[in-house]
Amino acid sequence: MSLRLAISLLFMATSMPAFSQTAATGFPDKPIKIVVGFAAGGPTDIVARSIADFAGRNLGQPVIVENKPGANTIIAADIVASAQPDGYTLLAAATNHTMIPALYQDKIKFNAVSSFAPLCTVASSPTVLVVGPAFKVDTLKAFLDDVRSKPGVRTYATPGTGSGGHFATESFARLANLKMNHIPYKGAAPAMNDLMAGQVDLSFATLASVLPMIKSGKLKALAVAAPKRSAFLPDVPTFEESGIKGYSADAWYGVMAPAGIQDNVRSKLQNTLEQNAKDAKTVERLSSLGLEPQSICGNAFAQLLKTEVEFNLKLAKELDLKME
Repeated sequence: MSLRLAISLLFMATSMPAFSQTAATGFPDKPIKIVVGFAAGGPTDIVARSIADFAGRNLGQPVIVENKPGANTIIAADIVASAQPDGYTLLAAATNHTMIPALYQDKIKFNAVSSFAPLCTVASSPTVLVVGPAFKVDTLKAFLDDVRSKPGVRTYATPGTGSGGHFATESFARLANLKMNHIPYKGAAPAMNDLMAGQVDLSFATLASVLPMIKSGKLKALAVAAPKRSAFLPDVPTFEESGIKGYSADAWYGVMAPAGIQDNVRSKLQNTLEQNAKDAKTVERLSSLGLEPQSICGNAFAQLLKTEVEFNLKLAKELDLKME
């Protein structure tokens, strides 16, 4: 081996690790895009824009929110699942992501779990049981007694068939041995309007979507589906406290990357998201929506996805629920 060749090989061997390290520490060196499967203005969009604001300041590159609504967030999820796993295209996901396989298994190209690298959840909002003015009950026990005495008569409103509210209600109905009549709407707003008007009896809704109506007395909250009482409704007990064991229906909001993202890039993004959840400006913005900061990251987030997908698949099968 010539001296020149030996020197060249030595140079290559010592330079390659340095190049890799430089590439890792250089992320990001261009704008990052967060894709949202809803129109602007909803909770997922607002959470995404809060993340974008903080991450842009933290990472030193613009973070752009791109809204791709439609097909129950399938369009947005497909864009991210098909993107390069370089950390520059991310998905702002929410609990409904884990319902996609149960509703659209034959219509999607991606796998709701394995096609993504879960980074972190960033916020949560528990499901709360609310009743309208026409339903004269003050406690969960009184509610249960009433519904059981009138099987199939009481009506519950949801933002639509296959929505998070639909799954949360049917899950509770099975656990508590209740029979109620489902009234699906085309969105949360008309559902809540009819509930306040007394056209339907009750709803299992995310706290973020009904907190102002509870505070104003237009709706009454009976129980919160979370491990502990909400700081926003300290006087409202959890279902566990009220005697229904094992019922939890938190709605989470989080960020995922395409599967295959490099570990160093993933770690940097996760660290940014964890810091975001602790940021005072972020906490204030989330609180104004009735949302609480949350950081479930990496493997724990992946397990959460897997567990919820399996549960929703089972429930959809029991309900014989499929979306056309």
